[in-house]
Amino acid sequence: MDLIARAEAFAREVHARQTRKGEAAEPYITHLEDVAALLVAAAAPVETIAAGWLHDTIEDGHEHGHPVTLHDLAERFGWPVAAIVAEVSDEKAIPKALRKDLQIRHAPRASAAARMVKLADKISNLRALIASPPVGWEHGRKVEYFGWAARVAVGCRGVAPVLDEAFDRAYREGLRWLAETA
Repeated sequence: MDLIARAEAFAREVHARQTRKGEAAEPYITHLEDVAALLVAAAAPVETIAAGWLHDTIEDGHEHGHPVTLHDLAERFGWPVAAIVAEVSDEKAIPKALRKDLQIRHAPRASAAARMVKLADKISNLRALIASPPVGWEHGRKVEYFGWAARVAVGCRGVAPVLDEAFDRAYREGLRWLAETA
């Protein structure tokens, strides 16, 4: 089985019971499918697409009741994939506000692969926010999320024009949606 197929199968396994935060509570795997499709459309390298499937496994994935570790990913998929996932993963022990600030500051210095995954992730999250807003999110929090995502995206730009354009479209659509729902 090739690297991307193995990464997809593993992601489906470790996120099998998870749902998104949106009102529709769609299966979490739809987010990873979207991220991977964006990376494929951007002609990303195989390792980058695999990392797109796996980008949330360290933060949110569990296998046989145990959290997925960077070591687990390196053993299964090799260090190049695990390194990309490490670059885009948040350290959950750090307060949320600091994690968000670190994403903004880290993005411009990240590898090209990590910037592609991070930008695809933000595109997918903006699309999902528009399609199915998280339960309990007031308008101000939605506006804040769009602004933060744009600040992260600034540091990710220039690696894949297809992703830059997709982010711009999602952001413009989001601004229209935010104005209509204010």
